[in-house]
Amino acid sequence: MAKKTITDESQLLTDNIVRAIQEKKGDNIVCLNLKNIDAAVTDFFVICDGTSNTQVSAIKDSIEKEVRENLGEKAWHIEGTDNAEWILMDYVNVVVHIFQKETRAFFNIEGLWADADITTIAAIN
Repeated sequence: MAKKTITDESQLLTDNIVRAIQEKKGDNIVCLNLKNIDAAVTDFFVICDGTSNTQVSAIKDSIEKEVRENLGEKAWHIEGTDNAEWILMDYVNVVVHIFQKETRAFFNIEGLWADADITTIAAIN
């Protein structure tokens, strides 16, 4: 049996995160593959937005549950839960940004990391 690589584990984690976002109807999901960028601090960014602080918090809770149940992992660090305008979940090799729409537009993370390979994920209805 082949040994799993960190890249495989990062992709598996990313897939679980995306599924959890879709379950809570997160909008505008994108994955930024940062592995080929020298200054990158992680392998992937997963970015999405919600329509309210309640939805943003629900997406965070869904990600925590999905990743814990399927992979036995928990985030190394989480911040932004107090006002839920932008919750950041740091899984070391994958960092999740859950925004409210206005906050996402203001910070424009996709623009800051425009050199990344960006994949848009379709919403599930």
